[in-house]
Amino acid sequence: MFNAVIEAPFGKIGVRVEGAKVREIVYLPDSVQSVEPDTVLAKEAAEQIERYLEHASANFDLPLAVVGTAFQRRVWQAISAIPPGMVLTYGQLAKEIGSVPRAVGQACGSNAYPIVIPCHRVVASGGIGGFAHHGDDGYYRKVKRWLLAHEGVSYA
Repeated sequence: MFNAVIEAPFGKIGVRVEGAKVREIVYLPDSVQSVEPDTVLAKEAAEQIERYLEHASANFDLPLAVVGTAFQRRVWQAISAIPPGMVLTYGQLAKEIGSVPRAVGQACGSNAYPIVIPCHRVVASGGIGGFAHHGDDGYYRKVKRWLLAHEGVSYA
């Protein structure tokens, strides 16, 4: 159950909150029913996501629940420093934090806060790469392409 499900150009985005923290943001297919925000925090999260969907340069200021391992949080912190319209490869990000590309890719795929922690800005050295632990050319890869194009970056 989501506290909000909002429209996006590529489907829907679900938001879960827990107390005073955002717990999860999920990309959903268009077939999922929209849900009006049922808390003040869900409304704020929905408004900030909608602002980003209108303007790629929009910033996020949401209280996020602490999730993931210490390593994942380190990767997510490095991802958060990548500005809109820029990309790094898994290898570049791995080198920046003293790790290896595969581990960075796994941490990207485990990101509970996509868009807010912009893991779509991390790509493979030979192309767009996977997204949300999905390597095929399905829904998630289309979402990643849309997000990158929204920020002025195109991948075939």
